[in-house]
Amino acid sequence: MNTHILRSVVRGVGAYLPERVLTNADLAKTVDTTDEWIQQRTGIRQRHIAAPGETTSQLATKAAQAALANAGLTGADIDLIIVATSTPDYTFPAVATQVQANLGVQHGVAFDLQAVCSGFVFATTTADKFLTSGSHKRVLVIGAETFSRILDWEDRTTCVLFGDGAGAVVLEAQESDGTLTSPGIITSQLRSDGRHRAKLYVDGGPSTTQTVGHLRMEGKEVFRHAVGMVTDVVKACFADAGVTAADIDWFVPHQANRRIIDASAEKLGLALEKVVKTVELHGNTSAASIPLALSVACKDGRIKKGDLVMIEAMGGGFTWGASLIRW
Repeated sequence: MNTHILRSVVRGVGAYLPERVLTNADLAKTVDTTDEWIQQRTGIRQRHIAAPGETTSQLATKAAQAALANAGLTGADIDLIIVATSTPDYTFPAVATQVQANLGVQHGVAFDLQAVCSGFVFATTTADKFLTSGSHKRVLVIGAETFSRILDWEDRTTCVLFGDGAGAVVLEAQESDGTLTSPGIITSQLRSDGRHRAKLYVDGGPSTTQTVGHLRMEGKEVFRHAVGMVTDVVKACFADAGVTAADIDWFVPHQANRRIIDASAEKLGLALEKVVKTVELHGNTSAASIPLALSVACKDGRIKKGDLVMIEAMGGGFTWGASLIRW
């Protein structure tokens, strides 16, 4: 057995949600919807909304600080910061560079990654490549969003779905024997298909309208593709690692819609008690949703050292991906 393989091991997790909570009842006062309608179709009860002047980089920094504290590390221990976001503070520079400055880090590298709701899985997989190559030692992987800033608050089909928040993990390169029981990222699968743009996109940008634009979605079409795409990458991870649904301790999916989560788990043969669901508390926070869910499940003692955890997501583009991690 090769004893000198490197694995990307989770050292810490952290999260941050803005203080303001917007409930379904609050939304029913401004758009033609009801708490019952929203919960029945999505499972969402409330979402958090960033305060005026509270930016994506500020949310990301607070989640990063929480993850570093959880890992027992400081900014000085980090040599790579990757922020997955679709709602940056500025067209440039990257949110990650703002987080780097906020943490007082003057070494290493920081950059953003854009894969919409799949961003955290894509960023985790990218970090894994840096760590296992031996080029970097510790990475902050952050998913952070202020989706409230790109919503059309008069469109009841989309404005009820999304919220703001940030989550982060610290990954560290550690020597591993490469077995399934050893901690770290075991395998990842990423996919994208650019033909689906019109189904989920933002109708603005620097090169088109010179404005930020608003989120537009064909909900039924997204739902139709989601379950098949999600199960495709999860099964590919199973096959690559030589495991089955029965081996998984925790399934931590992107928190977009309770019906998509439940349908995916059912199709994969995963028991519902193994599924971490936080969508009712913060809605769809795009790239932040998986680390937010990981943070909740680690804090409440569900995810423990040695557990086999599957994360997965699907986002606009379309993008989709999954990673299998031994905690």
